Amino acid sequence: MAAADEPCYDAIVIGAGIQGSFAAYHLAERGRATLLLEQFPLPHSRGSSHGQSRIIRSAHVQQHYARMMPESYRLWQRLEARAGTRLYRQTGLLVLGAPGERRFEQWRRAAARPRGPPAAPSPQMAARKLLVLFGSQTGTAQDAAERIGREQFLRSGGVLRDGEKVLAVEPGCPLVVSTAGGRYRARRLVVAAGAWSRELLEPLGLWLPLQVTGGWGQGGAGGAPSGPSPGALGEPGRPPPTSCTPQVCYHHGSPVDPDQRDLPDSRPDVSVLRSFVRRFLPALEPEPALLESCLYTNTPDEDFILDRHPKHSNIVIGAGFSGHGFKLAPVVGKLLCELSLGEEPSYSTEPFRIGRFPGALRAAL
Repeated sequence: MAAADEPCYDAIVIGAGIQGSFAAYHLAERGRATLLLEQFPLPHSRGSSHGQSRIIRSAHVQQHYARMMPESYRLWQRLEARAGTRLYRQTGLLVLGAPGERRFEQWRRAAARPRGPPAAPSPQMAARKLLVLFGSQTGTAQDAAERIGREQFLRSGGVLRDGEKVLAVEPGCPLVVSTAGGRYRARRLVVAAGAWSRELLEPLGLWLPLQVTGGWGQGGAGGAPSGPSPGALGEPGRPPPTSCTPQVCYHHGSPVDPDQRDLPDSRPDVSVLRSFVRRFLPALEPEPALLESCLYTNTPDEDFILDRHPKHSNIVIGAGFSGHGFKLAPVVGKLLCELSLGEEPSYSTEPFRIGRFPGALRAAL
């Protein structure tokens, strides 16, 4: 056990990505002595929270996410005001899909709910057998959001230790977290370790069906489209600025070991991006000016996991954000904080229960 004279934190949060940073921020803001642990030196690009921008959109197929979005926008605005920095830029959203494709039709219905029917396809897109959906309640969040969230956590009295990989968690009250740099006690624990969640939770008897994949994003060379574009990649009806780099992403990459992500060459995934740009966005240069990889931690149903450990109620898990969690991070952090403090969550967490996965709880070896 840790030495009796060591400080006992109210909470420890494992993982200083966007979800863990917001969970720690909410806990510290509520006056809880909180330690935020990160295995890599900050900043880094080895997880899921880095990148130049992230899409924020109000339209969601699942209503449990749509209900959270108004508060998420408000919390992003509050973070901007407190930091004195602009994080959110309102733009348009361009969605391309084949006519009749199930996922695209779900998007069309979701987009029609808040703002009326979607736009009709342009003749150029119709000729390529694609439909175009413009959304106006969308925007991008700068990558500074993660850093600023951590800064606000520190200003609220939190403690951050980066470059400390967690080696073991000993359940109890208090529980003990051992890292490469020390041993820390706390009354409660939030695990928001992204692609490394399974290796932390399996020794605690929890086998979650999480699959880690590598996603890719590319920015077109030369920035703005080189000629008339079939659809704007910024605000509909407005030409993108000359400094704009359109971003095209492939969200269905190959399975990957998060500790070996830089070893395999995933060029087949990148070739999918090039082929798509060549065929459907011919005004863009298909060779990327910038190529970035990102880890996705996916659940089978693509819904988040936000729940207490079935056997250790002072351990809360936030995982499986499946490539669409960044925009909701302020609300997710709030929910993880509430679950950790034993409070009634602000939103129903029924869709995010661990119990939806039979066999997740097993005896730890």
